[in-house]
Amino acid sequence: MPSINQNAHTSALPNFRNLGIILRILVIVNVLAVSAAIVRASTLYSSGSALLEISVIVQPVLIATLLALGALNDFVHRLTYPVGVTVVVVLAVAITACVVLAIEPPDDDLVARLQRSILLTVLTLVLLLTYFHLHGRALSPALSEARLQALQARIRPHFLYNSINAVLSLIRQDPRRAEAVLEDLAELFRVVMGDNRELSPISREIELCRRYLELEQLRLGDRLRVAWHIDKMPPDALMPPLVLQPLIENAVYHGIEPRVEPGEISIDIYTSRNRVHAVLRNPFEERSTHHSGNKMAIDNIRERLQLHFDAEASLETRIRENVYQVHIVLPYVKATA
Repeated sequence: MPSINQNAHTSALPNFRNLGIILRILVIVNVLAVSAAIVRASTLYSSGSALLEISVIVQPVLIATLLALGALNDFVHRLTYPVGVTVVVVLAVAITACVVLAIEPPDDDLVARLQRSILLTVLTLVLLLTYFHLHGRALSPALSEARLQALQARIRPHFLYNSINAVLSLIRQDPRRAEAVLEDLAELFRVVMGDNRELSPISREIELCRRYLELEQLRLGDRLRVAWHIDKMPPDALMPPLVLQPLIENAVYHGIEPRVEPGEISIDIYTSRNRVHAVLRNPFEERSTHHSGNKMAIDNIRERLQLHFDAEASLETRIRENVYQVHIVLPYVKATA
């Protein structure tokens, strides 16, 4: 099952299919190409032609290497780090040699140009792999800190207190229901205190949210209304654990509790263009004092999404017509054998 463990390890190849990784590689290589053109040109005016000359080799090598690494991504990640680096370097060198031999004229300087291009490719790869190595080291403490913050923010003490009180009130009136409520509460805390680095099936997250809402229904009664729109939800999709439940908890705390009249929480999950969308809406009262602390929870979830999916995931919030909306977009990741 996919995880973010690769971000926590200091010696791991980057995910060559990740949009954020690809964008970083494109930016770094093109910045190096521009810098080389400026250094190579005698004047700033002639640097444009120098950049064009360099790009004739650099761009085909860059695009072909990214495509090849994307196709072999699963294979190189099954290898040990030294062997994986060796495969990446050999692949890039082979592509560089093929491009140079196909484009450069076969004169006496061809061998020298080929050697120079291969050397520059190896140096660029060393720079890129060093950057991603240091990037992984920088994310390791952030991952631990984000996980701890997320765990602390997920289940508020007032929720535990109110849930226990609800169970106590049910013990004499309806012992069987009280037992079921305790099981739901135990399941919630089992998930919260577990290892949340692994991606989780979206169906499991929905079940967790349903149990949480059933607990809140005990104390809020008819004031809490829930509308599920999950007919178009991909059942095999994976997502980070404890992303939906804290958002629903925020919706209850900030959108339902301050109201006297009933309020509705809407959960809409669907796929579009190989992306999973989760849209949550709840009532919003501008003058409510319950909104403090909501931004911190949203920032924690946004950071966890970034740790899992980098630039491929997003979280946006907006307020319109007294409705607070959270829109999450994730890549459609499926469980692998």
